[in-house]
Parts: sequence; structure tokens; C-alpha cells
Amino acid sequence: MEHYEVIEQALIYIENNIEESLSLDSVASRFNLSKYYFHRLFSAMMGCSLNQYLLSRRLNASVKLIQNEDLSLTDIAYQLNFGTPSSFTRAFKRQYGIAPSILREKNETIPQATIPSVVKRPIKNINGDIVTDFTIKEFKAVRVCGIAFEVDLATEDYKAKIRSHSKMLLNNIDKAINGSCYVIYSNCQPNSTRFKVLFGIPHDIQIDKPYYFTIDVPQIFCAKFKYFGDLLEIGDVFISDFARFLKISKQEAENSNIELIQVFENIHNLDSAYHIYVPIKNHPIDSDC
Repeated sequence: MEHYEVIEQALIYIENNIEESLSLDSVASRFNLSKYYFHRLFSAMMGCSLNQYLLSRRLNASVKLIQNEDLSLTDIAYQLNFGTPSSFTRAFKRQYGIAPSILREKNETIPQATIPSVVKRPIKNINGDIVTDFTIKEFKAVRVCGIAFEVDLATEDYKAKIRSHSKMLLNNIDKAINGSCYVIYSNCQPNSTRFKVLFGIPHDIQIDKPYYFTIDVPQIFCAKFKYFGDLLEIGDVFISDFARFLKISKQEAENSNIELIQVFENIHNLDSAYHIYVPIKNHPIDSDC
């Protein structure tokens, strides 16, 4: 079983047994893994500890019980293994910003979260730390032609905007063109959620429209990661992966106009695996990494 499949099965097991007294020991033993390895694997894949995840899912399960009003809040606290009603109330208020008693009294609705998906990516073990696999290399200079636009990650429609512009490019290029496809995110100012994006290919596509540009991407020293799935759905996971990479590899992020580059091997198959290149400072790396 692949490492991501272990975590996928663990999430299902947790959900089906959320009212049981689950622990790191019990969940790890369910999958015949040591608790130490399982803890490192789970944290690397999910970006949080198993205990943090269990707490979040117990609180999620409590929402339905509160809204159904079949049980007292004390019964809910004990049924979901919170230890005491007061610890349940504190944790609930911390996660949802409202006490469970107020939620029930006002008959408000909090949507329940589905089981999170597990982002598929290769991993590596460095001196006992499990991290998303990476390499450090030069991103070769390339000329990219494509469609440029701006997105604000604080808005609800930024994902739809990126996808619509990618379709616009695909509709305007010769279907005989094959090869890599680049999505370049750049110029995010400090404390800003606005990015400039170029979705393009290394071909001279000669489209005479105001939003089509040609740019020369310079050679950049980068950390390279591989993922399977939609970049727009893995943002938080990637942020966590990159932070762990910086800590373990003792590298530093580069202050570059280019924030990251996403490279697909086939422009006509954007559901395939892809690589992410992130600029870092050109420091020697420990041979163990």
C-alpha cells in the first residue's frame, strides 16, 4: 500500500470510529505501523498531528449532534471523548468562534466538513524526518508565450478565473502543439493576496490580442517538488511542505519577483502530475538531503 493510501484509509477509519477512544497508538497499530513512524507520516501528509486532526473531526461530528438536539451537551462531550464538558466547550469555541450552547440556542447552522483529501506526492526520509520529496536544481531559462492576468486569492472566484484563462489559451493554440505547459505566479507584494499569472507554452504562438504576452523566464535556483492533483486545491498543503523543506534542508526562500512556477509535461493533459519550482537562495546543501 502506498504511503498516501495508508493515510487515506486512516482518515476513513477515524471517521467510522470517531466516537471511540482513538489514539496515536490505536490508529498506528490498525495499520501495523510504529506510532513514531505513523506520527511522522501523518504529520507530513496532512500538515498537522494526528491528535490535532482527531480533535478537529470530533468537533466536526459534534455539530450534527448539537443541531439534532437529541442529546445534552454533556452527553455529546462524553460520547465524543472530550473528557469534560468544559474542555468540549473551550475546544468548540476555539474552532468555530461560538459556544455549543449558543449554537443550539440560536438554532444556527454550521456546515459539516467532509473528510479531507490526501494530496498525492512522493516523500523522503531525512534523518528520521518525513518530508515531501524534493530536489534542488537550476530552473533553465525559457521563453514562454501565453495569456497573462491577475488574480486575488482573497476572492471566491480566483480558481474559476485561472481555469477559464487556461481554457482560453488552449482554445487559441494549434492542437498539434505538444510539450510542456507553464503557469508562472509572480509579483505578490508583502501582505498582499494579489498575484500576476502567466499561463503559457515555450512556443511562439503569435496571438494578436492584448492579454497575450511573451516573457523570458531567467535561470533560477529552485527547490523542485512533484504533485498529483490540482494546484488550486493543494495550496495549504504546499505551504506546509515548503516550510518543512526550508527547516530541514536549512535553505532560505529567495526574494524573487517569481513566486513559483508550475510545469505540466503535457499542455493537453492538465490533470497529470506536475512539478513546482520555488526560488531559493543559492546555498550549498547538506549531502544528506
